[in-house]
Amino acid sequence: MADIFKRLSAGRPPQKPHELTPPLAQTLNNWLQRGWTKPTISAREIHRLGPNSIRDRKSVGNSTEILVKLGWLVPIKTRRRDMKKWQITKIPEL
Repeated sequence: MADIFKRLSAGRPPQKPHELTPPLAQTLNNWLQRGWTKPTISAREIHRLGPNSIRDRKSVGNSTEILVKLGWLVPIKTRRRDMKKWQITKIPEL
């Protein structure tokens, strides 16, 4: 006998796959590629100078984790253990 979840989902259309990059991470990446001139960035700089929609701690953490997984940011070792800093992978302008 099938469980209730399988019976309920039998008549539904299949779900769409999620986007590869959520909107906040894409916004951060666009800002880093177009608006940030330095080769590195810290979490504090994103909080202070980044796009307004990403200036809270949770959004910065989630967005940077996604960009690290996708290869846009590379973590850098810092002198303090509570500080986070990344190397930015830039795409050359065409």
